[in-house]
Amino acid sequence: MNHSTNSKACAGLTVANAISRLPTADGKRFATIFEHGTLLVEIYAPRDIDHQQPHTRDEVYFVAGGSGEYVCGDSRTAFGPTDLLFAAAGVVHRFENFTEDLVVWVLFYGPEGGEAPAT
Repeated sequence: MNHSTNSKACAGLTVANAISRLPTADGKRFATIFEHGTLLVEIYAPRDIDHQQPHTRDEVYFVAGGSGEYVCGDSRTAFGPTDLLFAAAGVVHRFENFTEDLVVWVLFYGPEGGEAPAT
């Protein structure tokens, strides 16, 4: 068995380290933290208003801190720490009524246009 320590094969990501990259030099409230294959991991910490637009790839949010309401398509869901949220590619979504300490991991994955839904 090969017990590789290749840094590209394993990653340990911390919220504290990721948050230290925000805001970016140009004032953005998100930053890319890790990439591997089709996976792109960002940290996102909106303030006041969430201005996001629909994305071209499927995405998962893991709530690291804070709470609020997640609006995705026609649904509205209350969320808090450790919750997992999903938005398919192209679907309008945003955070509303969120606390000032909101921090989420964002995981984009799969092909442009999103994956086909399970049947």
